[in-house]
Amino acid sequence: MNYVPMWFNLNFLNTKIEIFMKKFAIFGCGFWSQFQLGAWKEIEGAECVALYNRTKSKAEDLASRFGVPRVYNDAEELLKNEQLDYIDIITDVDTHEKFTLLGAKYGVDVICQKPLAPSFEAAKRMMEATKEAGVRFYVHENYRWQPQFRRVKEILDSGVIGNPFRCETAFITAFPVFETQSFLAELEEFALTDQGSHQFDVLRYLFGEAKTIYCEKQTVNSTIKGEDVTTSVFKMINGVVCIQKISFSSPLEKEIFPQTTLLIEGDKGSIRLDAEFEISITTPAGTVKEIVPMRSYPWQTDRLKPEPPAIVDINQNILNDMLGIEKAENTGDDNFETVKLVWAAYKSANMGSVVKLDEF
Repeated sequence: MNYVPMWFNLNFLNTKIEIFMKKFAIFGCGFWSQFQLGAWKEIEGAECVALYNRTKSKAEDLASRFGVPRVYNDAEELLKNEQLDYIDIITDVDTHEKFTLLGAKYGVDVICQKPLAPSFEAAKRMMEATKEAGVRFYVHENYRWQPQFRRVKEILDSGVIGNPFRCETAFITAFPVFETQSFLAELEEFALTDQGSHQFDVLRYLFGEAKTIYCEKQTVNSTIKGEDVTTSVFKMINGVVCIQKISFSSPLEKEIFPQTTLLIEGDKGSIRLDAEFEISITTPAGTVKEIVPMRSYPWQTDRLKPEPPAIVDINQNILNDMLGIEKAENTGDDNFETVKLVWAAYKSANMGSVVKLDEF
């Protein structure tokens, strides 16, 4: 047997560590960036080396909190100076296309926060640019990764309620979201782009693709530009009918923001998801209840309970895809189907008619 010097083994190990450590930068240091960066810090194999923000002081504050070494207020300067594997875009939706195309220009993989784009046409341009550049494109759509939805999917797939035929989901709140994200009040299209992208993606995760959609939209809050209440009805390809309700202007006896409630009806039982992540599974044998546990982290807020574990898990899934360990669920191609649903909903609401997805 040939003798292998110890230094060779050590160098080999160091090389492996270097290969598998993905370096990235975050674009945008607003309200949501603290949670995204906090989640990346929970994961081995990813290192944030730089932050970009138009107002540099915000980037400096976030860098100080999370130990990021460099900050920029010029995105292209960052890409010229840093050796990156990917960028994580957490800016306002109107700038998503700009920064996605910039990432494609410099040949780095791109993760973009939802909603993907301010228009269907912009989303298509982003898809085309990343494909032409040969870079991987992911969308940070974390709702399907929330523990209660993963658990509902497990129960549904077990067959315990038989064949599902109808589902209703509701995101109903009067929580003052505009206080921390004031730009939302200025959006011409609000509820469907901001929350519909989440809710529609959950329905796709549970039941597959939609065949048709009918939507009604309303603006109840007179101080905002876009719609804040929507009601959508989907006919899924597998036959399940989904009713999806969103409201940002509904005072309730108990405010549960940002939780979603859900009821799935099957021919042998039902699954109900209530406040505080309580799931009730009803069959002819009776009803079984369980509370879905939520992992917590030092960087989260008191109200955000399902989002932090979901952000960690989706980030891990995306990183694993980059490393070739597993396939990512939230690719650009997959999320584009959710984008189609959002803009098909707007078309339906504006026309007052059912929209067929294969014709959209």
